[in-house]
Amino acid sequence: MLDSAGLLPLVPPKIPAHQLPPAALAYFGDAVYELFIRWLFLTPPQRINTYHRQVVAHVRAESQARYMDFLWEYCTETERSIFRQGRNAAADGPKRVAAKIYRQATGFEALLGYLYLTNPQRLQEIFQLLERHIRSEMNSTIDAAESRNEM
Repeated sequence: MLDSAGLLPLVPPKIPAHQLPPAALAYFGDAVYELFIRWLFLTPPQRINTYHRQVVAHVRAESQARYMDFLWEYCTETERSIFRQGRNAAADGPKRVAAKIYRQATGFEALLGYLYLTNPQRLQEIFQLLERHIRSEMNSTIDAAESRNEM
């Protein structure tokens, strides 16, 4: 995992996060999260199409909502409040996704945007939790597939 100084090669803008609307935090958080997921799947080397499929599977609203459910118990009250603000500010989203799922994903993205701007060290902790969780899910999927093949 990257250290907090190397989280992103950018210096956060000098805009207080509390001055940004939740939709702006989510917009920014979406980019931060996608960069994290792309980094996560960068190794081992694979074909670009394989990278793309893996990244898309993890940045879609359904996955983000599921990851927020996982993270909920680790969040502080302030973080939960930011999530709720982002969730409540979300529009209905695309038709392929239930509105509830889309709102949860928007809240998740708002939280990540907020943490990037206010507390990169905490964002790093959240990303470490997510990395372990995602890798665990992937290993469970591989184990289940191998079990089916042995039958």
